[in-house]
Amino acid sequence: MATYTFNLPDIGEGIAEAEIVAWHVKVGDRVEEDGRIADMMTDKATVEMESPVSGVIRKVAGAEGDVIAIGSMLVEIETEGEAVDAPAQEEAAPSPEVIEAETPKAPPAEAAAPAPAPSAAPVVPKAASGDGPLPSQASDHGGEKVLASPVVRQRARDLGIDLAKVRPAEGNRIRHADLDAYLNFGGTRAGPGRAADEEIRVIGMRKRIAQNMAESKRHIPHFTYVEEIDVTKMEEMRAEMNESRGSRPKLTALPILIAAICKTLREYPMLNARYDDEANVVTRFGAVHLGIATQTDAGLMVPVLRGAESLSVWDMASEIARLAEAARSGKAKSEELSGSTLTLTSLGPLGGIATTPVINRPEVAIIGPNKIVERPMVVDGAVVIRKMMNLSISCDHRVVDGYDAASFVQALKRRIETPIYIFAD
Repeated sequence: MATYTFNLPDIGEGIAEAEIVAWHVKVGDRVEEDGRIADMMTDKATVEMESPVSGVIRKVAGAEGDVIAIGSMLVEIETEGEAVDAPAQEEAAPSPEVIEAETPKAPPAEAAAPAPAPSAAPVVPKAASGDGPLPSQASDHGGEKVLASPVVRQRARDLGIDLAKVRPAEGNRIRHADLDAYLNFGGTRAGPGRAADEEIRVIGMRKRIAQNMAESKRHIPHFTYVEEIDVTKMEEMRAEMNESRGSRPKLTALPILIAAICKTLREYPMLNARYDDEANVVTRFGAVHLGIATQTDAGLMVPVLRGAESLSVWDMASEIARLAEAARSGKAKSEELSGSTLTLTSLGPLGGIATTPVINRPEVAIIGPNKIVERPMVVDGAVVIRKMMNLSISCDHRVVDGYDAASFVQALKRRIETPIYIFAD
């Protein structure tokens, strides 16, 4: 017998440490080569660590929520054969697989004990693939043989997953992360009923969200301005555009609102900016890299619509749908979740009367359109039914004056209420 020390490898440029967000093994468990060990989070990306050797887990670095440094011990594995020295281990260590969103969470750990083995993962019912038996795991993707390690195949069998229905994130080799993404969509949820009280440790994506929101409120003096906008003409125009869209994607109100925002930002560049409060430098951006707050099973994520000012509303619709799908399925890349210069957050039909959104630091503003409702309004002395929408904007008062925020919203309102100005130069 020999002991193999698996140190946490370099999992990204400039990354010095990572948080343990989920253990898939515990002391005493046997792990096979390519078997899942743990999920490690850095910034907004979750990285899945797989074992480079087979053996029995003898030691783990800590509990879920603990932060460990790159290069430090993650696990010690008892293997058969001679010991492997550290340099050889680093050469043998596999490249980590980035899955970009939290995997299904294991039950909370007790005290400092590691989490349970992954047997508690949600199960996809076999009925989802039809009433008959599941096809062979050696199925095809469009004529190509499905590639997966024995450990992945065994896990798929245990969960009742047909590998032919799993879409790999890269190439044609299916990994554990691809099974996790499949479970996020096909997994069953517990039915209603009275639940016992429980304490849940705040880790992973939820911990990052909590930290970011606290930092934003702690450092940024927010103010929020709300205005109501008549979107009747905009909605009529959108309906006409959808009738003649052909093979192009169906337009929601969001791409048209974004087009109006981008056009209005030309006159108010102080809102498309970032504030470095340590260096006391405000950077105004020419391009609009719009963060779109998206709710996922892993928590709130903000994929970025890059160069929004140069996109048509049809291109925006396609890219918004792609980014939202990537975020919700755990396939969004790190570069797609960073670099925004302004954020838009919308709750759609749940938008309420008004919102007071929290700024995505170090940006200086965030825009929140609320739901569209029909209301009686007085127009030219007559009461008519109009489609109305309240729009909120929160700004960093250190950089943006109230007058400028109000002026921006009024200019935006004029464009939306007379939508031809959205597309006119």
